[in-house]
Order: sequence, then structure tokens, then C-alpha cells
Amino acid sequence: MAGTKLRFGAFIAPFHPLGDNPTLALERDIELIQHMDRLGYEEAWIGEHHSAGYELIASPELFIATVAERTKNIRLGTGVSSLPYHHPLMLADRINQLDHITRGRVMFGVGPGALPSDAFMMGIPVSAQRDRMDESLDVIVALLRGETVTKHTDWFVCNEARLQMTPYSRPSVEICVASQVSPTGAYAAGRHGAGLLSIGATNAGGFNALSSNWAIAEDKAKEAGKTMDRGAWRLVGPVHIAETREQARADVRFGLDKWLYYFREVAALPLAPDDGTDPVDALIASGMAVIGTPDDAIAQVERLQAQSGGFGAFLCMDHNWAEWDKKKKSYEMLARYVAPKFQGLNENRDESLGWASTNRPRFMGEAMMAVGARVAAHIQDKGTENIRPEILEAMGLGKKE
Repeated sequence: MAGTKLRFGAFIAPFHPLGDNPTLALERDIELIQHMDRLGYEEAWIGEHHSAGYELIASPELFIATVAERTKNIRLGTGVSSLPYHHPLMLADRINQLDHITRGRVMFGVGPGALPSDAFMMGIPVSAQRDRMDESLDVIVALLRGETVTKHTDWFVCNEARLQMTPYSRPSVEICVASQVSPTGAYAAGRHGAGLLSIGATNAGGFNALSSNWAIAEDKAKEAGKTMDRGAWRLVGPVHIAETREQARADVRFGLDKWLYYFREVAALPLAPDDGTDPVDALIASGMAVIGTPDDAIAQVERLQAQSGGFGAFLCMDHNWAEWDKKKKSYEMLARYVAPKFQGLNENRDESLGWASTNRPRFMGEAMMAVGARVAAHIQDKGTENIRPEILEAMGLGKKE
């Protein structure tokens, strides 16, 4: 019997350094998801950002609508829609439309907004973002289930708001709440029985908070009469693999420093020490990133399973550490050599091989007996003139010259 199937996918913010043609960068993001679809990846999550120059996708809904036409099976999520930036009725209506257009392949990831610079440009106080996310999510969850909502807040009004179309997915499109270190996402996920999207699962803080955040989500779900599903829990971490550790390390020299610059100077997340230490060594030693072989990626997923107690999908935090062809090769190797380990894809093959090997003497003996019977019948009918000497020798009817 095949084991539980852990899903694999990507969390695509994306991160494109300056100097790159932004039009071509977006096209490569589309091509990446097409590549993933062909390789059998189950999920891709697309971000929403409006400033700072690296994370170029402003509308995950537009991106998903485009890539849905160019793929067949992969599910596509907003990773994530920043709820304080949108009127909840308008956003719910767009997601519901995507649910119909994609025939249920869309997923709805939500969060308060990651970049303070985005909120500043819209006049949204950073201190209000999480409260506004909660207020919006309450409305959107109800709307996506086909309910009618009236709600007045200090930043939006809904008067008998409802969606025109019955949701394609029942009871609604799948909803997942972003979570890092703080319990904010876990509270929101638990209140609605939604999935959890642990974006910083391999950071020291995020890794250490995995089990506690899940426990918080379960407690909140119980209070609200909901249940949490570990299969709807996604963990995110950066990965680049190659045939050897040395090759993987050489590959990431192409773009790792630019990625680290963005987090150190703009996003203010010191992912690797800026003290002269080799950043590759630091990222590997901290457990933050996999830069190595398929075996290293397998070890990382097993480490996350042990820490979390079990989850439903591992998402590669997409980056441009390596050149395009080597990046695609990394995704291919993960699909070929890592995913099968956690999806039970080769369990029956392994059992079949072992069974055939164990019973080989019996099978070969029966095969030889069957061949011998046919040869004996031929000799009886036609004689030995056209029989090869080694066959006669095997049957004990002559010697090989």
C-alpha cells in the first residue's frame, strides 16, 4: 500500500534583482510554472507586491489567469493576497471568478501585507494591517461560501453584499492564511478552519514556532467549532540542488548575493550574517536553505516533518540564485528524486522488484523447463540437426564443440 502523498510546489514572490529585464523576468515566472506542471508539481503560489523593485507581480489574480491557460493540472494560489489593500467584496468576486475560470484549480492565500512601503503608499498604518486582515477575512470567508454580508468598519462598508455567482468549489475555494513567527496567522486560520501557509518555516524563528503555531490554530479552531487539517498546512523553504554539493554551491554564486542584499537592506530580514562569513556556509549551517543534493533536500523535509508533527505540502521558496537552466534542473531533480520519497511512488515498484528477485530461481527453472519441453518436441519431430550445440549441452543431449 502506497504511503501518504506529501505535495510539492513553489512559493513565487518572486525575487528578481535589478538589471534584469522585468518583462522577461515575468515571462520566466510563467515558464517556470509550465515546467513545474510538466514535472507533476501539485501547487504554485503567487505573491502580491507593489514596491521595492524585486517582487514584480502586482496582481496574483492576473498572473494566475494567464498561467492557468498554459498549464493542465497544477493548482494555483495567491501567495498571498494582502487583504488591507482591497475592498473585500471586490477581492472575493475576483477570486470567485478565477475559481470558475480554472475549474477549481485556484487557491486563496491571504495575509496582512509584507512590505511596509506598500502600506505607506496607500496610507495604511502598519499597526492597522493585521486588524484589517481579520476584518476583511471574516467577510471574504462568508462571501466565498455564498452568504450575504452587511458589515461597516472604519475602512470599508458592505451593505447586503453577496457574490453573483455560486462558488464553483464547494463549500468554497480553499483558503490559506500566511504565518511566520507571530501567532497572528495561526489565530486567523483557526477561527475559520483555514489552511496555514508557513512562509518562514526554515528560518530559525519560524522553524521553532511551527509546533506552537499549529497548536494555537487547533485551539482557536476548537473554540470556533472548526477543525484544522494538517493536509492543508504548507511549509516554505529555499532549495537549490544539483548532482553534487560542490556543483550546487557553484550554481548559487550566480545570484545569491543579490537575493541576500534585498532581505538585508529592504525587507530587513537578516537571513545570513553579513560579517564576512561565507553566506552559503551560513545558510546551510543554520538549516535555512538546502544548497546541495537530493539527499540534502530529503533530509530537510524529514527535519520539517519531525519538528511540525506532519504537514501537507512543501513549497520551494522560489529564487534566482542560479542561472535559468540550472534553476530548472534543480526543480527537475527535486521532482525526480525527492518527491517520490515522500509520495510512496516507488513502494510498489520496490516490492515488485524484491518479489521477482527472491523468486528468480523458481521462475528461471520454470522458464527453462518450458523451453526444454519445446526443444524436446522439436527433436522428436525433426531431429537435432538445426539445434544449437549449447542448447543440446544444456539439455544433456550433447557436448559443445
